[in-house]
Parts: sequence; C-alpha cells; structure tokens
Amino acid sequence: MNPSRRLASLGLVGLVLTGCASGRGRVPGESVPAQQEQAGDDEIARGQASWYGGKFHGRRTASGERFDMNALTAAHPSLPFGTRVRVRNPRNGREVLVRINDRGPFTGGRIIDLSRAAAEAIGLIQAGVGPVVLLRP
Repeated sequence: MNPSRRLASLGLVGLVLTGCASGRGRVPGESVPAQQEQAGDDEIARGQASWYGGKFHGRRTASGERFDMNALTAAHPSLPFGTRVRVRNPRNGREVLVRINDRGPFTGGRIIDLSRAAAEAIGLIQAGVGPVVLLRP
C-alpha cells in the first residue's frame, strides 16, 4: 500500500475509533451485532489472544519504541499506535488496560498479542493463548 493511502487508512481508523457524537465507533472489519450496539456495549472485538515476552524484550516495535515485556502494551494489526484498549479474559473476568505499540499477531486466528505483563494480569500466561474481549477504555 502506498504511503498516502496508508495514511488515509490510518486516519479513517482513527475516526472510526473516536466515533460520532455517541462515541461508539468500531474497528473497520469488526462486526458488532445490532443488539450490542443498541445496548451501548463498549465491545470492539472478540477472539483469541496470545502473548510475547523475553525473546523480543528490548527489540524495536513497529512504532519505533523498545519492547518492554513488563509494560502493559500490545500488538494489534490495525489499531493506531497509542490507542488504549481494555482486554478482558471472559474465563475469569479479569481485565487489563493496554496501549497499542506494535503490529501483530502474525499467527492466524488471533486478534491481539499482549506483553507478558498484560497476559499475566488477565491470567493468560499458563494457557499461552485464550479467548479475550477487546473493549473501549
């Protein structure tokens, strides 16, 4: 994708995330059933999450900052860098607020890659991969 198209796409994602007057914008490509939207639910997406840690600790992320496995950060394929997202583990109800600072995950079927600290906060370390719900902060 050429740079101007990519910039336009990122701008569109930002507009969708900030939403209209209601503040209930969605991530492009993610569908929310009508009854959830009418209920004012803050849900962005549901899917599988994984985590990454030591192997990448200290390396540069796609945003240019150094990855810190002990920070509450995450990788997402399309959310703008700096976006904050609440991640809930539906199995135990635990939530963590993360900041998007990287791109990924690069394994099919996953919607977000959490730092080790974020995965630990919601009890995802042992399983390695598990279901999550992404919510507005």
